[in-house]
Amino acid sequence: MSWQFGKLVSALLLEHYGETAQKVGDDLFRWGAKSLRELTSSTGLSPGKVREALCLLIQFNLVKFAEGRNPDRPEYIFNCERLLLLLRYPRYLFMIKSLFGDEEELLVEDLLQYGQKTASGTLCSVIRKLNEAMEGNKNTVSLPNMKEKFALLARNRFIQRCPSVTEASIPTFVISEAELYFVPDINLKKISQQIQNKDEKSDNLLDDHIYWRVNFDRFHQEMRDQILISSIARRVDDNAAELMGHLLKLMYQKTDPWAPVSNPISLTEIREAIRKSVGHPTLLKFLDQYVKVLEEDSSDFVDKSGDAGGGQYSVNMKNAFVQLAWVTIENIVVEKLGSKAARILRLVKIKKYIEQDQILQLCMIPSKECKLLLYQLSQENFLQLRELRKTLSNTGPNKTFYLYHVDLEQVVRMTLEMCFKALFNASVRRRSKRSDNKRLIEKQQRIESIALNLKERGASEDQLTEIEDMLTPPERTVLEKVRRTMNKLTEAELQIDETVFVLQLFLMYKLDKI
Repeated sequence: MSWQFGKLVSALLLEHYGETAQKVGDDLFRWGAKSLRELTSSTGLSPGKVREALCLLIQFNLVKFAEGRNPDRPEYIFNCERLLLLLRYPRYLFMIKSLFGDEEELLVEDLLQYGQKTASGTLCSVIRKLNEAMEGNKNTVSLPNMKEKFALLARNRFIQRCPSVTEASIPTFVISEAELYFVPDINLKKISQQIQNKDEKSDNLLDDHIYWRVNFDRFHQEMRDQILISSIARRVDDNAAELMGHLLKLMYQKTDPWAPVSNPISLTEIREAIRKSVGHPTLLKFLDQYVKVLEEDSSDFVDKSGDAGGGQYSVNMKNAFVQLAWVTIENIVVEKLGSKAARILRLVKIKKYIEQDQILQLCMIPSKECKLLLYQLSQENFLQLRELRKTLSNTGPNKTFYLYHVDLEQVVRMTLEMCFKALFNASVRRRSKRSDNKRLIEKQQRIESIALNLKERGASEDQLTEIEDMLTPPERTVLEKVRRTMNKLTEAELQIDETVFVLQLFLMYKLDKI
């Protein structure tokens, strides 16, 4: 793993899990798998502190343990890729809210907050929150209804069973596919009593040993599909995007969701699926034309693989993310070096290997400016040079050609490094802003808390205004500026993470790491 990635991992550990977890995580990231004794020695922490940090990281599936070189001494392995998913939590919650609703969002949020938890414990926590929010309202939350919503998330594979720490320590322990998404019996009466008595303990429940966690692969599958659909919408129109959505749904009936290329889907099946859906008469009327547009489009999202059943079509995920990676790189070049540099990059991409003189002739840019842009693209590693000898002899300078080309995999890896650096800088800037204005932020929180308590007790408007006036106008101006800056940094992190997601999917399909 790279140095920039290591810095980002360290910053995320410190921000979300504390200094002790950061030290343990950094050590495992730098040196790989280690035993408890080796971690205690290398981090300089006490065995108790190391155990606490490891328990926390295991709880959130950031560390796993396995049999090491000595069978009696397990080793701990750090899952650093999993840590980056912290940046996507807001996106996951928004997705669940859009697909299902607020209550399902709270269930997923609780699992994200605790890493892994029993179904009974999750239902208890969420129903308490909802009851507190609905205090004074006669309508109470239905426990059987919440259980059904939990089961709905499991059926749709957004959450899944995971082995408990005890089960995970058994080498032969394996959860079957059927058990992964099956919600076992839950003692609703016992949960109801705990909620009424405000009892935090969850002993003697039927599912004490069955833990659940969020299935991130399912979220990523949904995110990937949304990227493809929105790309087609921008490139063609909304009807073509709707057709792409139907192709993806039909793909999952025949093919593994992460397969590079789907099994063939007949035009008859596509037509039948669209006919069953409501509200797309234009798409159904011009289906043949839309299918032909997607098939002939240079994006290569859809391939024709046969003529049976009116035509057989496949969704080509591998080609799709090659094209999306190219578009991402081109946009980055436009932002860094301008549109003319992007034009040169596209020319080299089309020609694959090309000499400098040919670029000067074809790119329609003044020679001096073109040479400068070629130098900048090479310096930024967007272009690579390949030396080609005409003969094996070394006599004379004219016997060697230098060809420009683009190694997309290398450029993608370099761009990922840039993204990791940007994410680290945004994290440091946000932490610095919060630290510099800590006193003002705490003061504002105290004032808001006092105002809320007074409002609940029926305080007058004059009293509430007097409390709010404890913040002076200059302090309000500073806080507003801090709020805007923090929002911009958060938005930037989400946008950068979307770029990281696209580039990581390209590498996954490129290297067949499915």
